[in-house]
Amino acid sequence: MNSERKVVMVTRRTRLEELVARYHTLAQAKFYIEHLGADFSDYVREHETYEAAKRTALAALEAYGRFQVIERSFLPNFVFGESDIVVALGQDGLVANTMKYLDGKPLIGVNPDPLRFDGVLLPFEPRDISSIIEDVVSNHRTAKAVTMAEAVLSDGQRLLGVNDLFIGPKTHTSARYEIELGKQKEVQSSSGIIVSTGLGSSAWMRSIVTGAMAIAGAYGKALSDAYRPWAWDADYLQLAVREPFPSRTTSNELVYGTVNRATKLVVRSLMPEGGVIFSDGIEADYLAFSSGTEAKIGIAGSKGTLIV
Repeated sequence: MNSERKVVMVTRRTRLEELVARYHTLAQAKFYIEHLGADFSDYVREHETYEAAKRTALAALEAYGRFQVIERSFLPNFVFGESDIVVALGQDGLVANTMKYLDGKPLIGVNPDPLRFDGVLLPFEPRDISSIIEDVVSNHRTAKAVTMAEAVLSDGQRLLGVNDLFIGPKTHTSARYEIELGKQKEVQSSSGIIVSTGLGSSAWMRSIVTGAMAIAGAYGKALSDAYRPWAWDADYLQLAVREPFPSRTTSNELVYGTVNRATKLVVRSLMPEGGVIFSDGIEADYLAFSSGTEAKIGIAGSKGTLIV
């Protein structure tokens, strides 16, 4: 098959490759892992399975025609073409990391190791790539819309989040800020704020709510398991404040709420240094959020497109 549309495949480094990059040689990486009592062979198996999946995917792309392969770290600076079709070969996190750079372009999630990864966002395997791309090119494949979050700073910088946004301290210290949602406004001290999309509602947000309910139960305030993830394309976000600390100058009334198109979350930094906003767990790709900076958090103007 030969098409004018280019396919871009996004890959990731395996755990083994990350270790070799850190310790310079395979032997040193093995010594480090085994010295800790871990099973180095598991790292090797994961790497070999991923490389086999990559070879299968590349064979399909070579048969297709126009394609390009990039590693995840190049995403922030890569320029996608208007008609590009994108394939993410990796874990669910790679799909989220990739989608926010695509401006609605179709994204195909491919699971390189179904025995290892559940792959909620990875409905396909490497052997499916040829037929899926053909279906996308001929418009015979359905897609799910994904609502994204957006943070816009007072200086014009912006950041998208597919799963969630984190607003808080760069290190494990307390964040200090003023938070405003609708008619509520207060100064808080906490370990940060999570703003989740529907796609991320079964991930970090769920763990925060689960932990809060378990702690409340331990203190005799039994709570029903009422939390339910919401739809990927829902036009609202949910926020949760992590570990809010009440004091003479800080409050903890606004710790959970809904952000929609009519009501944005506004956060004003009171941190002299070290404040950040990052998305989807990628701490290296962040916006500085120090004293005097205001962030408006809302629903992004565009949605992601995940092929199913």
